[in-house]
Amino acid sequence: MTPTRRNGRRAAAAAVLALAVAGCGIRGTSVPVDAGGAPSRVSCKAPAIPASPDASGESTSTIVYLVCGSALAQVERAVPPAKGADPRLPTARALLDELRRKPSADEEKAGFSSALPQDLRVSGPRDGDPSDALRLNIRPDDLPSFALAQLVCTYGASTALGRTHAAVLGGPGDDTAHRYDCSADVLANPDIAENAGWGDPLSEES
Repeated sequence: MTPTRRNGRRAAAAAVLALAVAGCGIRGTSVPVDAGGAPSRVSCKAPAIPASPDASGESTSTIVYLVCGSALAQVERAVPPAKGADPRLPTARALLDELRRKPSADEEKAGFSSALPQDLRVSGPRDGDPSDALRLNIRPDDLPSFALAQLVCTYGASTALGRTHAAVLGGPGDDTAHRYDCSADVLANPDIAENAGWGDPLSEES
């Protein structure tokens, strides 16, 4: 077979293939095509919020933890400093308000969200509780795992609450308040809150 005839047959075969592709409704392309939906990419970098001094010149910048992807990440928020002899409860309530607040447009664009229930409330320790305990109107273990991790890590990072990298939390009943640590594992995998035994001492209640 001559080269000219061979080239002609190749051209004809290519034309037939192109018609077959067109007949199936598939457009030819010169670049690879990913048949699946591409995963969305988010930065998880919150916009910096300049500290807003109050009348006394005190800084009100604080850190809260929001959900980004499958982990927790820091977001800077402006919160008025708590007043009074014991700032623990006002601070805990202010931080809870921030966690319940809808992320800003810039925060949402960066991929942030919050799992905190809007009806969650916090109060001070009861008789017999450790002095650093906080009581919730929902049992900590009944909260969504991401919500509990957000709360623990946000409280654990607060200067006014002692910056203990942990939170001592109890529920509305007579349950003993437990210490929940904000570890690197919790930040990277907030679903750890679903694992029995998170919280010290361990609950032995059914």
